[in-house]
Amino acid sequence: MRARILVAVVCVPLLFVLLYFLPPVATALLIAALCAVGAYEMLRTVGAGSLGRLVAYTAAAAALIPLGVLFLPEILVLRAVLILLMCFIFAEGVAAAIRERAFPVLYLFAAVFAGVVIPVLLSSLVKLRQMENGRLYVLVPFIVAFITDGGAYFVGIAFGKRHIFPHVSPKKSLEGCVGGIATVIAASALYGVILKYAAGLHPDFFALCLYGLLGGVATELGDLAFSLIKREFGVKDYGNLLPGHGGILDRFDSMIFAAPVLYLLAALWPAF
Repeated sequence: MRARILVAVVCVPLLFVLLYFLPPVATALLIAALCAVGAYEMLRTVGAGSLGRLVAYTAAAAALIPLGVLFLPEILVLRAVLILLMCFIFAEGVAAAIRERAFPVLYLFAAVFAGVVIPVLLSSLVKLRQMENGRLYVLVPFIVAFITDGGAYFVGIAFGKRHIFPHVSPKKSLEGCVGGIATVIAASALYGVILKYAAGLHPDFFALCLYGLLGGVATELGDLAFSLIKREFGVKDYGNLLPGHGGILDRFDSMIFAAPVLYLLAALWPAF
């Protein structure tokens, strides 16, 4: 617990400075780095971590997508990276077959998932930062994901009795899930209050509460989805880069679902 709190105390202020004060390219570089490390963690989880070229292709694709959407239309970036990655990884698969070496098809699908799908979803953070009032919007997924996780954790410890996902995430309880959603709705409203009185803005509080509700649900679904993958491959954490938290995918798994949901909400129903 001490390591978990210490990492949060150090990293959260750094994230705030990077996301709020620095230009959008800093956000893109951050997401590119997270995606590249996350790609390696995913391939290692499925057993492909020792395949150096496959890991390199996947990590490069994962990093290119957040950087690309900063400057080019997203669909163009997605198609270009997907085509290149597919060519490279299937060439690796064919070469392995020629040499009569094991190269499970699972590795190919994992590479596309880690190198394209996850980065496309996380690139929603780059798109949020590029919006009008982007420095305010890009903080929302972090607030929603971190507060939902924290609220669910502490409420679950204090009141959790009904463990409704025993085969996916045994420690999660119904009380914790509900507590996480309630906490993040309150935190979203508080974010609006802070902006109103500290920055003189007039946020749409109903929209912010909706962000909290739907973003919180997406957060918990993302956490469960990536726990399901860990359970399938019998690993406790995706990595150990962040003491007390695990790897990048352990810390940002919920963000992978929450970020695109909140980007869509912000585009359809602006709060600022």
